[in-house]
Amino acid sequence: MSGDSREVITGGRAWPARYTYAPALRVGKLVFISGTTAIDDDNRIVAPGDIAGQTRRIFTRFERWLRAAGGSCADIVQTVDYITTTEGYGATAAVRREFLRDARPAATGVLVAGLLREGALIEISAIAVLGG
Repeated sequence: MSGDSREVITGGRAWPARYTYAPALRVGKLVFISGTTAIDDDNRIVAPGDIAGQTRRIFTRFERWLRAAGGSCADIVQTVDYITTTEGYGATAAVRREFLRDARPAATGVLVAGLLREGALIEISAIAVLGG
């Protein structure tokens, strides 16, 4: 990978220069997606109090970034879920199936005391392999 260039993926949205990270970064066939919460285009939390609704918004954002990179959520090979509650977490499985289809990525779930974005019940990061 040492010769592969890095491409910041924003899905067509302007990404503020003050941010020290990329929402998604493509390196060769790999796409690394930063920890993502369920926010709308105005940075407001979506589906307050609904972990499945927040998961749906996160995967919608993933899909936008992966489409911009030439892939889809079906290319995801690993996810890490950071959750603040286990209440309703089981309902996120149906959302994952909706977006991941037959893909069965490696997955880790971590119960945390809190997340940086107020009102976020879940934050998910992912790695995808395009054309894999």
